[in-house]
Amino acid sequence: MMENDMAIDGCLLCGKELVYSQTMYKAVCCGCGQSFMTNTACEDGHFVCNTCHTDAAMLVIMYDCTSTDSRDPFEIAREMMHHQAIHMHGPENHVLVGSALLAAWHNCGGKIDLPASLMIMRERGSQLPGGICGFWGNCGAAVSAGIFLSIVTECTPLTGECRKLANLLTSDCLRIIAEHSGARCCKRDGFLAIQTTTDFMAEHFNIEMDLPDKLVCDFSERNNECLIKDCPFFRE
Repeated sequence: MMENDMAIDGCLLCGKELVYSQTMYKAVCCGCGQSFMTNTACEDGHFVCNTCHTDAAMLVIMYDCTSTDSRDPFEIAREMMHHQAIHMHGPENHVLVGSALLAAWHNCGGKIDLPASLMIMRERGSQLPGGICGFWGNCGAAVSAGIFLSIVTECTPLTGECRKLANLLTSDCLRIIAEHSGARCCKRDGFLAIQTTTDFMAEHFNIEMDLPDKLVCDFSERNNECLIKDCPFFRE
């Protein structure tokens, strides 16, 4: 695993709180200088596009997932989440969840080309912008789990059974995430999606990925919207 270090939440440039707007507007990325339509910038107006936000994170995800021998997707995900390139909230989590599942699935005997599968996960997951849990009503962690299943089954729009299963898994994850109401938390939603997917794959594919007896979050102090004791992963 790459060296881990807690990263700040909020703006990548100044650390101030992000401001979310219901209306899309044009902003210039402070990283690449290109203009994008967005609904998110910090209090001082700093905007960072999805690509600049996630480039370093993608390297961490690829390295950690190809170098681990863990059969536990929760452990793999949590290790990556501690790295300074992985932010408390952000679109890199839409790739991280499915990638942790791919790595654990491979280490449990799942017949996939792991590096190639991770690249597919990156390409598909990176198309999901930040904030879609609120703006689209479709959490990226749940979609990431569905992408994972579609990769391991080589699903396409024409493969009926695995298409059904991919949609069922995504809907199961969304339902579980929705039942834990509150402001967005990429960690809580990611853990819920991983937990749900692990059970789903054991039931439908007879391959059991490992999970700890109790899943515990290490990130509560960094999340201003943490549900505290109402979160199933809160560390007492």
